[in-house]
Amino acid sequence: MHFAFDEDQLEFRAQLRALAEKQCTPADIREAWASPLGWSRPRWAALAEMGVVGITVSEEFGGMGLGLVDAVLLLEEAGRAGLPEPLVETIALGVPVLADAPGQQGSVLRSRWLSAVADGGVRIAVGMSSMPAVPGAEGAELLLLERDGELHAVPAAAVALTPRPALDGSRRLAQVDWEPSPSTLVVSGFEAEEVLAALGDRAAMGVGAVLVGVADRLVAMAAQYAKDRSQFGKPIGSFQAVKHHLADALVRVEFARPMVYRAALSLSEGDRDASLHASMAKAMASDAATLAARTALQVHGAIGYTWEHDLHLWMKRAWALAAAWGDAATHRARVLEILLAKRP
Repeated sequence: MHFAFDEDQLEFRAQLRALAEKQCTPADIREAWASPLGWSRPRWAALAEMGVVGITVSEEFGGMGLGLVDAVLLLEEAGRAGLPEPLVETIALGVPVLADAPGQQGSVLRSRWLSAVADGGVRIAVGMSSMPAVPGAEGAELLLLERDGELHAVPAAAVALTPRPALDGSRRLAQVDWEPSPSTLVVSGFEAEEVLAALGDRAAMGVGAVLVGVADRLVAMAAQYAKDRSQFGKPIGSFQAVKHHLADALVRVEFARPMVYRAALSLSEGDRDASLHASMAKAMASDAATLAARTALQVHGAIGYTWEHDLHLWMKRAWALAAAWGDAATHRARVLEILLAKRP
Protein backbone atom coordinates (compact mmCIF):
# COMPACT_ATOMS: atom_id res chain seq x y z
CA MET A 1 0.00 0.00 0.00
CA HIS A 2 1.31 3.45 -0.94
CA PHE A 3 0.79 6.16 1.66
CA ALA A 4 1.94 9.77 1.57
CA PHE A 5 0.76 13.09 2.95
CA ASP A 6 -0.55 15.59 0.43
CA GLU A 7 0.66 19.16 -0.07
CA ASP A 8 -2.11 20.66 2.07
CA GLN A 9 -1.27 18.43 5.04
CA LEU A 10 2.43 19.22 4.79
CA GLU A 11 1.72 22.94 4.44
CA PHE A 12 -0.48 22.89 7.54
CA ARG A 13 2.39 21.33 9.48
CA ALA A 14 4.74 24.01 8.15
CA GLN A 15 2.36 26.73 9.33
CA LEU A 16 2.20 25.20 12.80
CA ARG A 17 5.99 25.01 12.91
CA ALA A 18 6.25 28.69 11.95
CA LEU A 19 3.80 29.67 14.69
CA ALA A 20 5.64 27.57 17.27
CA GLU A 21 9.01 29.06 16.36
CA LYS A 22 7.59 32.49 17.15
CA GLN A 23 5.30 31.73 20.10
CA CYS A 24 6.71 28.58 21.71
CA THR A 25 10.39 29.19 22.33
CA PRO A 26 12.06 27.49 25.31
CA ALA A 27 11.54 30.74 27.21
CA ASP A 28 7.82 30.58 26.42
CA ILE A 29 7.66 26.97 27.63
CA ARG A 30 9.38 27.94 30.88
CA GLU A 31 6.90 30.77 31.31
CA ALA A 32 4.02 28.34 30.78
CA TRP A 33 5.46 25.93 33.34
CA ALA A 34 5.53 28.76 35.88
CA SER A 35 1.90 29.68 35.17
CA PRO A 36 -1.15 28.29 37.04
CA LEU A 37 -2.24 26.13 34.06
CA GLY A 38 1.06 25.03 32.55
CA TRP A 39 0.03 26.35 29.12
CA SER A 40 -0.95 29.64 27.48
CA ARG A 41 -4.51 30.80 26.74
CA PRO A 42 -3.31 33.32 24.10
CA ARG A 43 -1.34 30.57 22.35
CA TRP A 44 -4.39 28.29 22.49
CA ALA A 45 -6.41 31.07 20.86
CA ALA A 46 -3.76 31.35 18.12
CA LEU A 47 -3.93 27.59 17.55
CA ALA A 48 -7.71 27.82 17.31
CA GLU A 49 -7.54 30.71 14.85
CA MET A 50 -5.17 28.66 12.68
CA GLY A 51 -7.62 25.75 12.71
CA VAL A 52 -5.47 23.32 14.70
CA VAL A 53 -7.86 23.07 17.65
CA GLY A 54 -10.88 22.48 15.44
CA ILE A 55 -9.23 20.23 12.89
CA THR A 56 -11.35 17.19 13.82
CA VAL A 57 -14.56 19.17 14.52
CA SER A 58 -17.08 18.85 11.71
CA GLU A 59 -17.74 21.83 9.48
CA GLU A 60 -21.31 21.91 10.80
CA PHE A 61 -19.91 23.16 14.11
CA GLY A 62 -17.28 25.50 12.69
CA GLY A 63 -14.37 23.09 12.46
CA MET A 64 -12.31 21.86 9.53
CA GLY A 65 -14.00 18.46 9.34
CA LEU A 66 -10.72 16.57 8.90
CA GLY A 67 -9.52 13.31 10.45
CA LEU A 68 -6.74 11.75 12.46
CA VAL A 69 -4.48 11.39 9.43
CA ASP A 70 -4.62 15.16 9.04
CA ALA A 71 -4.08 15.66 12.77
CA VAL A 72 -1.18 13.23 13.24
CA LEU A 73 1.40 15.52 11.62
CA LEU A 74 0.27 18.40 13.83
CA LEU A 75 0.53 16.29 16.99
CA GLU A 76 4.03 15.21 16.00
CA GLU A 77 4.95 18.84 15.37
CA ALA A 78 3.48 19.80 18.75
CA GLY A 79 5.88 17.34 20.38
CA ARG A 80 8.82 18.61 18.40
CA ALA A 81 8.01 22.22 19.34
CA GLY A 82 7.28 21.41 22.97
CA LEU A 83 3.80 22.95 22.75
CA PRO A 84 2.34 22.60 26.25
CA GLU A 85 -1.31 23.00 25.21
CA PRO A 86 -3.66 19.95 25.62
CA LEU A 87 -4.03 19.11 21.93
CA VAL A 88 -4.18 15.31 22.17
CA GLU A 89 -6.96 15.34 24.75
CA THR A 90 -9.04 17.79 22.76
CA ILE A 91 -8.59 16.97 19.08
CA ALA A 92 -7.73 13.25 19.16
CA LEU A 93 -9.82 12.10 22.13
CA GLY A 94 -12.57 14.48 23.18
CA VAL A 95 -13.86 15.63 19.81
CA PRO A 96 -14.17 12.12 18.29
CA VAL A 97 -16.05 10.90 21.38
CA LEU A 98 -18.51 13.77 21.18
CA ALA A 99 -18.86 13.35 17.41
CA ASP A 100 -19.77 9.66 17.79
CA ALA A 101 -21.89 9.90 20.96
CA PRO A 102 -25.20 8.12 20.32
CA GLY A 103 -28.81 9.17 20.81
CA GLN A 104 -30.37 12.39 21.95
CA GLN A 105 -27.69 12.92 24.58
CA GLY A 106 -25.02 12.84 21.88
CA SER A 107 -26.89 15.43 19.86
CA VAL A 108 -27.17 17.68 22.92
CA LEU A 109 -23.46 17.31 23.70
CA ARG A 110 -22.44 18.18 20.15
CA SER A 111 -24.64 21.25 20.08
CA ARG A 112 -23.40 22.43 23.44
CA TRP A 113 -19.65 21.84 23.10
CA LEU A 114 -18.27 21.35 19.60
CA SER A 115 -18.63 24.91 18.30
CA ALA A 116 -16.96 26.19 21.46
CA VAL A 117 -14.11 23.71 20.99
CA ALA A 118 -13.56 24.84 17.39
CA ASP A 119 -13.37 28.52 18.30
CA GLY A 120 -10.92 27.85 21.15
CA GLY A 121 -13.28 28.48 24.05
CA VAL A 122 -13.29 24.91 25.40
CA ARG A 123 -10.57 22.48 26.37
CA ILE A 124 -11.33 18.81 27.06
CA ALA A 125 -9.68 16.52 29.62
CA VAL A 126 -10.07 12.76 29.64
CA GLY A 127 -9.78 10.45 32.63
CA MET A 128 -10.21 6.73 33.25
CA SER A 129 -10.98 5.12 36.60
CA SER A 130 -7.61 3.33 36.36
CA MET A 131 -5.81 6.68 36.37
CA PRO A 132 -4.78 8.01 39.80
CA ALA A 133 -4.94 11.56 38.37
CA VAL A 134 -6.29 13.25 35.25
CA PRO A 135 -3.91 15.32 33.08
CA GLY A 136 -5.16 18.75 32.07
CA ALA A 137 -8.20 18.65 34.36
CA GLU A 138 -7.40 22.10 35.70
CA GLY A 139 -8.14 24.47 32.85
CA ALA A 140 -10.56 22.12 31.07
CA GLU A 141 -14.16 23.19 30.63
CA LEU A 142 -15.37 19.65 29.90
CA LEU A 143 -14.13 16.38 31.34
CA LEU A 144 -14.83 12.99 29.79
CA LEU A 145 -14.62 10.55 32.70
CA GLU A 146 -15.06 6.79 32.92
CA ARG A 147 -16.50 5.00 35.91
CA ASP A 148 -17.68 1.40 36.19
CA GLY A 149 -17.49 0.94 32.45
CA GLU A 150 -19.62 4.00 31.69
CA LEU A 151 -18.45 7.20 30.03
CA HIS A 152 -19.67 10.54 31.34
CA ALA A 153 -19.33 14.13 30.07
CA VAL A 154 -18.95 16.32 33.14
CA PRO A 155 -18.73 20.14 33.05
CA ALA A 156 -15.86 21.62 35.04
CA ALA A 157 -18.29 23.24 37.47
CA ALA A 158 -19.45 19.78 38.61
CA VAL A 159 -16.03 18.44 39.67
CA ALA A 160 -13.68 19.05 42.59
CA LEU A 161 -9.98 19.03 41.77
CA THR A 162 -7.03 18.20 44.02
CA PRO A 163 -3.65 18.93 42.38
CA ARG A 164 -1.14 16.09 42.27
CA PRO A 165 2.63 16.23 41.59
CA ALA A 166 3.60 16.07 37.92
CA LEU A 167 6.95 15.43 36.27
CA ASP A 168 6.11 17.43 33.15
CA GLY A 169 5.40 21.02 34.11
CA SER A 170 2.97 21.46 31.22
CA ARG A 171 1.03 18.28 31.95
CA ARG A 172 -0.62 19.19 35.22
CA LEU A 173 -2.30 16.35 37.10
CA ALA A 174 -5.30 16.45 39.41
CA GLN A 175 -7.44 14.00 41.32
CA VAL A 176 -11.00 14.51 40.13
CA ASP A 177 -13.93 13.97 42.49
CA TRP A 178 -17.36 13.87 40.87
CA GLU A 179 -20.72 12.13 40.95
CA PRO A 180 -22.19 10.39 37.89
CA SER A 181 -25.78 11.13 36.97
CA PRO A 182 -28.20 10.45 34.10
CA SER A 183 -27.55 13.97 32.81
CA THR A 184 -23.79 13.30 32.45
CA LEU A 185 -24.03 9.79 30.96
CA VAL A 186 -22.74 9.54 27.40
CA VAL A 187 -22.75 5.79 26.85
CA SER A 188 -22.96 2.58 28.89
CA GLY A 189 -23.03 -1.18 28.47
CA PHE A 190 -21.71 -2.84 25.32
CA GLU A 191 -21.65 0.49 23.46
CA ALA A 192 -19.41 1.91 26.18
CA GLU A 193 -16.94 -0.97 25.78
CA GLU A 194 -16.52 -0.10 22.11
CA VAL A 195 -16.28 3.64 22.72
CA LEU A 196 -13.71 3.24 25.51
CA ALA A 197 -11.65 0.79 23.45
CA ALA A 198 -11.59 3.22 20.53
CA LEU A 199 -10.69 6.07 22.89
CA GLY A 200 -7.73 4.07 24.22
CA ASP A 201 -6.54 3.34 20.68
CA ARG A 202 -6.74 7.01 19.69
CA ALA A 203 -4.88 7.96 22.87
CA ALA A 204 -2.09 5.49 22.06
CA MET A 205 -1.78 6.89 18.55
CA GLY A 206 -2.05 10.55 19.58
CA VAL A 207 0.43 10.34 22.43
CA GLY A 208 2.68 8.25 20.18
CA ALA A 209 2.67 11.03 17.60
CA VAL A 210 3.70 13.61 20.21
CA LEU A 211 6.43 11.26 21.47
CA VAL A 212 7.89 10.91 17.97
CA GLY A 213 8.11 14.69 17.75
CA VAL A 214 9.67 14.93 21.21
CA ALA A 215 12.21 12.23 20.34
CA ASP A 216 13.07 13.95 17.07
CA ARG A 217 13.75 17.21 18.93
CA LEU A 218 15.90 15.46 21.54
CA VAL A 219 18.05 13.81 18.88
CA ALA A 220 18.40 17.12 17.04
CA MET A 221 19.44 18.91 20.25
CA ALA A 222 21.99 16.22 21.03
CA ALA A 223 23.41 16.25 17.49
CA GLN A 224 23.79 20.03 17.54
CA TYR A 225 25.51 19.92 20.92
CA ALA A 226 27.84 17.21 19.61
CA LYS A 227 28.84 19.55 16.78
CA ASP A 228 29.39 22.53 19.08
CA ARG A 229 31.11 20.86 22.06
CA SER A 230 34.80 20.15 21.60
CA GLN A 231 37.09 17.85 23.54
CA PHE A 232 40.72 17.01 22.82
CA GLY A 233 40.58 19.62 20.09
CA LYS A 234 37.73 17.96 18.19
CA PRO A 235 33.92 18.19 18.21
CA ILE A 236 32.63 15.31 20.33
CA GLY A 237 30.35 14.38 17.42
CA SER A 238 33.44 13.16 15.57
CA PHE A 239 33.96 10.40 18.14
CA GLN A 240 32.67 7.04 17.01
CA ALA A 241 30.93 6.19 20.29
CA VAL A 242 28.91 9.41 20.17
CA LYS A 243 28.00 8.83 16.53
CA HIS A 244 26.77 5.33 17.32
CA HIS A 245 24.58 6.51 20.21
CA LEU A 246 23.00 9.23 18.08
CA ALA A 247 22.51 6.90 15.12
CA ASP A 248 20.81 4.28 17.31
CA ALA A 249 18.42 6.89 18.69
CA LEU A 250 17.65 8.30 15.25
CA VAL A 251 16.95 4.85 13.80
CA ARG A 252 14.51 4.14 16.63
CA VAL A 253 12.66 7.40 15.87
CA GLU A 254 12.54 6.69 12.14
CA PHE A 255 11.09 3.22 12.78
CA ALA A 256 8.44 4.56 15.16
CA ARG A 257 7.24 7.38 12.91
CA PRO A 258 5.64 5.25 10.14
CA MET A 259 4.00 3.03 12.76
CA VAL A 260 2.26 6.09 14.21
CA TYR A 261 1.16 7.18 10.73
CA ARG A 262 -0.15 3.68 10.05
CA ALA A 263 -2.13 3.73 13.28
CA ALA A 264 -3.69 7.08 12.37
CA LEU A 265 -4.71 5.73 8.98
CA SER A 266 -6.14 2.53 10.46
CA LEU A 267 -8.17 4.44 13.03
CA SER A 268 -9.48 6.85 10.38
CA GLU A 269 -10.57 4.04 8.07
CA GLY A 270 -11.96 1.70 10.72
CA ASP A 271 -9.39 -0.98 9.95
CA ARG A 272 -10.09 -4.17 11.89
CA ASP A 273 -6.43 -4.18 12.96
CA ALA A 274 -6.55 -0.59 14.28
CA SER A 275 -6.03 -1.69 17.89
CA LEU A 276 -2.99 -3.73 16.89
CA HIS A 277 -1.51 -0.83 14.95
CA ALA A 278 -2.21 1.64 17.78
CA SER A 279 -0.43 -0.51 20.35
CA MET A 280 2.52 -1.12 18.01
CA ALA A 281 2.78 2.64 17.48
CA LYS A 282 2.69 3.49 21.19
CA ALA A 283 5.21 0.80 22.12
CA MET A 284 7.70 1.92 19.48
CA ALA A 285 7.18 5.63 20.12
CA SER A 286 7.63 5.19 23.88
CA ASP A 287 10.85 3.23 23.31
CA ALA A 288 12.12 5.81 20.81
CA ALA A 289 11.47 8.76 23.11
CA THR A 290 12.99 7.03 26.13
CA LEU A 291 16.14 6.14 24.20
CA ALA A 292 16.36 9.64 22.71
CA ALA A 293 16.11 11.19 26.16
CA ARG A 294 18.80 8.92 27.57
CA THR A 295 21.09 9.50 24.59
CA ALA A 296 20.63 13.27 24.66
CA LEU A 297 21.44 13.35 28.36
CA GLN A 298 24.58 11.25 27.84
CA VAL A 299 25.78 13.45 24.97
CA HIS A 300 25.21 16.66 26.93
CA GLY A 301 26.93 15.32 30.04
CA ALA A 302 26.74 17.31 33.27
CA ILE A 303 25.12 20.37 31.67
CA GLY A 304 22.16 18.21 30.66
CA TYR A 305 21.27 17.63 34.31
CA THR A 306 20.79 21.31 35.06
CA TRP A 307 17.56 23.25 35.23
CA GLU A 308 19.15 26.10 33.27
CA HIS A 309 19.60 23.95 30.15
CA ASP A 310 16.53 23.52 27.92
CA LEU A 311 17.05 19.78 27.51
CA HIS A 312 14.91 18.86 30.50
CA LEU A 313 11.83 20.52 28.96
CA TRP A 314 11.71 17.75 26.36
CA MET A 315 13.17 14.95 28.48
CA LYS A 316 10.44 15.28 31.10
CA ARG A 317 7.79 15.30 28.40
CA ALA A 318 9.31 12.11 26.97
CA TRP A 319 9.37 10.36 30.35
CA ALA A 320 5.83 11.41 31.25
CA LEU A 321 4.22 10.53 27.92
CA ALA A 322 6.15 7.25 27.52
CA ALA A 323 4.13 5.96 30.47
CA ALA A 324 0.83 7.66 29.62
CA TRP A 325 -2.02 5.48 28.31
CA GLY A 326 0.14 2.37 28.72
CA ASP A 327 3.92 2.10 28.59
CA ALA A 328 5.89 0.19 25.97
CA ALA A 329 5.77 -3.10 27.90
CA THR A 330 2.00 -2.86 28.31
CA HIS A 331 1.44 -2.29 24.62
CA ARG A 332 3.87 -5.01 23.57
CA ALA A 333 1.90 -7.42 25.75
CA ARG A 334 -1.30 -6.21 24.09
CA VAL A 335 0.19 -6.75 20.63
CA LEU A 336 1.06 -10.32 21.64
CA GLU A 337 -2.44 -10.89 22.98
CA ILE A 338 -4.06 -9.62 19.78
CA LEU A 339 -1.78 -11.70 17.56
CA LEU A 340 -2.36 -14.86 19.60
CA ALA A 341 -6.10 -14.32 19.37
CA LYS A 342 -5.77 -14.32 15.57
CA ARG A 343 -4.23 -17.77 15.48
CA PRO A 344 -6.55 -20.46 14.07
